[in-house]
Amino acid sequence: MLNADYRPLSYYPLSVWCWQDAIKAVFLDRVNIVEYYDKAVRSPGFELRLPSVVSLRSFVKPTRQPAFTRFNVFLRDRFTCQYCGSRDDLTFDHVVPRARGGQTTWENVVAACSPCNLRKGSMMPDACHMWPAQTPYHPSVHDLHQNGRHFPPNYLHESWMDYLYWDTELDP
Repeated sequence: MLNADYRPLSYYPLSVWCWQDAIKAVFLDRVNIVEYYDKAVRSPGFELRLPSVVSLRSFVKPTRQPAFTRFNVFLRDRFTCQYCGSRDDLTFDHVVPRARGGQTTWENVVAACSPCNLRKGSMMPDACHMWPAQTPYHPSVHDLHQNGRHFPPNYLHESWMDYLYWDTELDP
């Protein structure tokens, strides 16, 4: 799904709808069909090729500040433990533990694998000699989009390619 200006609403996860929601939006006249799949849906008196790319009829203003969610923390930290670099069994860690007054905020939470999180426990970074690879920060939507481009979804249909990453620099 694209915004009315033909930009994806989100790069990661992509703004992807199931085919039923896309068909419903077509019938409610909320979207324009931009590209089609080869398959069609049929009823006794009607046939419609499945839309593969749709654009909203009315522009949705993108959010300026990303929501503080577990997924967005992982995306900011590139799905990597900030202590050991592992990409397995991720959770999140409070750099200044909550037991010591640490807040659950962008500036105090990092992605961490379960073993590192357990090892650090409620200790301060100096006490356990565990410092995050990058200082936690409040990312912009642009930061998350940039990071999302490094983690494409498992499936990208060829009809989507002309509408993704259109604002990246082209090779000469």
